[in-house]
Amino acid sequence: MLPRRPLAWLAWAFRGPPGPRGACAPGAAGAWGRRVGPRARRGCCTAPGTPEVQLTQERYPVRRLPFSTVSEQDLAAFERIVPGGVVTDPEALQAPNVDWLRTLRGCSKVLLRPRTSEEVSRILRHCHERNLAVNPQGGNTGMVGGSVPVFDEIILSTALMNRVLSFHSVSGILVCQAGCVLEELSRYVEEQDFIMPLDLGAKGSCHIGGNVATNAGGLRLLRYGSLRGTVLGLEAVLADGTVLDCLTSLRKDNTGYDLKQLFIGSEGTLGVITAVSILCPPKPRAVNVAFLGCPGFTEVLQTFSTCKGMLGEILSAFEFMDAECMQLVGCHLNLASPVQESPFYVLIETSGSNAGHDAEKLGSFLEHSLGSGLVTDGTMATDQRKVKLRDEQEDCPIAGPLEPEVQPPVSGNSAKSCVE
Repeated sequence: MLPRRPLAWLAWAFRGPPGPRGACAPGAAGAWGRRVGPRARRGCCTAPGTPEVQLTQERYPVRRLPFSTVSEQDLAAFERIVPGGVVTDPEALQAPNVDWLRTLRGCSKVLLRPRTSEEVSRILRHCHERNLAVNPQGGNTGMVGGSVPVFDEIILSTALMNRVLSFHSVSGILVCQAGCVLEELSRYVEEQDFIMPLDLGAKGSCHIGGNVATNAGGLRLLRYGSLRGTVLGLEAVLADGTVLDCLTSLRKDNTGYDLKQLFIGSEGTLGVITAVSILCPPKPRAVNVAFLGCPGFTEVLQTFSTCKGMLGEILSAFEFMDAECMQLVGCHLNLASPVQESPFYVLIETSGSNAGHDAEKLGSFLEHSLGSGLVTDGTMATDQRKVKLRDEQEDCPIAGPLEPEVQPPVSGNSAKSCVE
């Protein structure tokens, strides 16, 4: 189990200016002409003079399977399929070949940028016939190296597959292409008084198709569950070019096997997700946030249990980090805790439809927690402007970028060992 990186804590919860941002300043134009920054283009930001990343095949004992190599005839075929969407410039291929942690680097010489499922189908059909390896790539924000090639695989980017196909203002069902950026989808549905069921620190550049392919959790998992429940349907292209159309928008569909579940979390191994149908919950009218200090991990668990019991349906997020993580935040981000020093810290977020009712329930919970010794200190923000500052914290460099692929258990010694 890897230690978890510091989560996307609220910027209002810390005092002091953020540290230097590096080469990619907010508002700068990226390689594809989109606004960049540590959050918006976190997969491609490199400071001048940064040493070149070692090739994955040199760093690890991996062996290339007997795939073919791309020929001039293949490039000509790709150009016919996606006119203007074939990238072979070595400089333009540097960023797509390197993962965000800058620990892995492939040596792909071709990047393809289709716009439709049909183009993806024709590309994969050609690669299947020629025995060419393909590496699907979305926003390249992953932290486990799955979005970059190991050898010279063709990079299949979904960046241009960014159209919203439909949105139902009554049911809140969104149908869109896989290359839509999560933050842009969030803005789109918020204008309709809905929100996306997931929220990530990389939302400025991650693609919804990549979110589904990795079964991303995010900050709203506690309230709205995983994508296995909110994704209603998807469209995917198999390795031989076959288009699998499971793009239903029904909440309940018993007509056969639920094939979409095979692709959620498959990370591109079964096919390329090209479109998604997802259920968006209504936008909450009231959001409150509390940041607390706990004397021990046992108290963190008890606080979580008490929180679920007293806050019930309005609880939307519960996150914690230990003192070492807080020290990393202070050291690398030049930020300070708003509460007294504690072994553990907890962030609680509530969202509902009645501001007075929610604030009263949160206040009662805080009073009980402080009185019972579960919490030693805490602060609360009810101003929506302060809650929005959470996004500013996501722009900061991450102090300790390590993430688990599974959620640690929340009971017994095994949970405590994950923290230690």
